Amino acid sequence: MGTFQRLFDQYSYICNHNPRHLLTSVALLTSLVSGLPALALSISVGADGIDARRLHQSPYNLTGKKIALGQVEGGRPGQFGFDKLATANNPVAVTQVLQLDGLAIADEYVDNHANHVASVMISQDKQLTGVAPDATLFSAAIGPLTGELSGQPQECLTTQHIALRNSGDVRAINFSFGEPLVSDPRPNASLDGNALLTQCVDWSSVFHKALYVIAGNQGGGGIPIPTDNFNGINVAYSTQVDGRFVKVDYANAGSEPGFSPRGARAPESNVGPRRSINLVAPGDDIRMLNPNGQEIFSSGSSFAAPHVAATVALLQEWGDRQIRTANWSLDAREPTVMKAVLLNAADKLMDTGDGQNLGMGRTLLDESNLTWVESDAYTDPKVPLHRELGTGHLNAFRAYEQFDGGQWGPGNVSTRGWDYNVLATAAEEASPQTPGHTDYIIETPLKAGSYFAATLAWERRVSLADSNNNDLYEIGESFETQGLNNLDLYLMPIDEDDISESIWSSVSEVDSLEHIFYKIPQTGQYKLRVVYQQQMTAEKPQTYGLAWWGAEASESTISSIQHGQHSN
Repeated sequence: MGTFQRLFDQYSYICNHNPRHLLTSVALLTSLVSGLPALALSISVGADGIDARRLHQSPYNLTGKKIALGQVEGGRPGQFGFDKLATANNPVAVTQVLQLDGLAIADEYVDNHANHVASVMISQDKQLTGVAPDATLFSAAIGPLTGELSGQPQECLTTQHIALRNSGDVRAINFSFGEPLVSDPRPNASLDGNALLTQCVDWSSVFHKALYVIAGNQGGGGIPIPTDNFNGINVAYSTQVDGRFVKVDYANAGSEPGFSPRGARAPESNVGPRRSINLVAPGDDIRMLNPNGQEIFSSGSSFAAPHVAATVALLQEWGDRQIRTANWSLDAREPTVMKAVLLNAADKLMDTGDGQNLGMGRTLLDESNLTWVESDAYTDPKVPLHRELGTGHLNAFRAYEQFDGGQWGPGNVSTRGWDYNVLATAAEEASPQTPGHTDYIIETPLKAGSYFAATLAWERRVSLADSNNNDLYEIGESFETQGLNNLDLYLMPIDEDDISESIWSSVSEVDSLEHIFYKIPQTGQYKLRVVYQQQMTAEKPQTYGLAWWGAEASESTISSIQHGQHSN
């Protein structure tokens, strides 16, 4: 019997005999050890993967130094000097290992899977260097769950414990695990964003200012909670074609159409039209490390997610430098800024060198070998995300370039940049019939035939029903969803003030993000308008993160426009 078959049988046994307490990843279904081609972690981190290795080198020298990341799973990585299994000079050097809301116990719940995930993030092995080898990683094991209750309270408690590490400054937290829908104690439970663990993730993202990165295990994955979150990033995984990660893997579990695995009470897809996948990252045949230093190959979204979480560490190291030297504000640390930057810098269509496709590093294909622009996400303003590809494939170097475009505010802006701001409601406007809005006027004309990308992200507000008012979640407490305000995003000619005359828009009624990817029809000047369309919470002002990227017209074209000589 092959390794894959043994793992599949093991997974099936767990699902059939104890589905309530399944704390494993879809990756276990596709784990493969030894005897495979040398498709190493170095490939996925390098130019054929997310192109992060370039950031490790001069002149960038970004390795995640002094940036804290978190990891929550059923088990935890090994730690040398604490666990017997961990070897000396372990290249996966976790800063601290924990369990639930306390310290870890030596040699308990040391887990290969958790070590694999950690190695993607922080491995310092020369051949298998992780995405952010100098980042500080705090890892916590939930441990075994017993009894008839859902494990979500313990999972939330563990999550909070990680978020409070490093004096409460953990920039991103990786979830390469999930909870089966069948274990949710709510009557007729569905993926409506109201499972306790999902609410916990959205609450913590705001309260602790941490970006949650979630392995996208919907569809037939069996562990979709908390992929119905609003505030994090859900990650699908790509596979290699001719040595490059350019296609979403067939084993991914997308959110549409609804899939009803055996024993599930409802289809494992989000309620309504809201899609689950935000981003794609390498996850097929990734070469990683066990706690004892043994190398292993594995596949799954479990290993795509840490590529994204660790990229946050690289960007945050750069952001902290800019805060110290370039007068960036602490807004650079906001999770919505990181989310907007990562999603807006994702690869969709390979740039041929003329900048028309914004320097993208690959053409990403879905399961049907179609591109992002052949989907409804490209043609329908109400659909910001491709059902399988999200906004595209993670490109760490382009994310750096997007972030390096600089912090701007409403008004005149460069062709590439980001902002974190607040928008008032219609009640604060001169006319109650006019929704609150703000404009970003792109100073330089955009080039006809080039693509323009913009991503707007904001947070769903969730409050803790804090029985003792100590600002800490405790088992037995619950969360209350306050609702999701509705923001929209419009791309408009610079001299236009009527949103009905915009050239394109993203106007989802159900998402906490909007995304525009549109080919500029005519060289000229344009602006982005952020509109506060509908207030659903008692909190009137709405904060948001925004990132945009366009291609400048040539100087000769700009000159001809200024002299009224330019035509299409």
